[in-house]
Amino acid sequence: MFRYFNDIFSGLWSLFVGMGITFQEFFKPKITVHYPHESIKMTARYRGHIELIPGEDGQPLCVVCGMCEKACPSNCISIAGEKPEGSKKKVLTSYKLDFTTCSLCGSCVDSCNFGAVRFSKEYNLASTRKEDYHFDLLKRLEESKQ
Repeated sequence: MFRYFNDIFSGLWSLFVGMGITFQEFFKPKITVHYPHESIKMTARYRGHIELIPGEDGQPLCVVCGMCEKACPSNCISIAGEKPEGSKKKVLTSYKLDFTTCSLCGSCVDSCNFGAVRFSKEYNLASTRKEDYHFDLLKRLEESKQ
């Protein structure tokens, strides 16, 4: 008989504690973001997909050394470059990222000695097509200049 009343009391006690928490939260201000019309600012440590950093002339800082490609454990980066005639440095011709296999480990950003790659703050990448996650970062950099 004692156990029966003890179970009822403990059940009521947990109900009152839960209702107390609900009552306290009911009067706090809401933190809703009305998504398409408002967006949140990403924190400084947010890791989106990588992007190329433009130099002062608008061209990417990448010197096609291939360290980011070698450091990537997922093998999701492929770069290509060519050396124009009469030039001492290679010029970046293609920088492709397969974001479907990227593990966002940061090895590519850490291994770049020239500071040519960083994480983007882009978070709105929803899609149902796999092809939408294959990025040509050089083309994206050129489009962002315009």
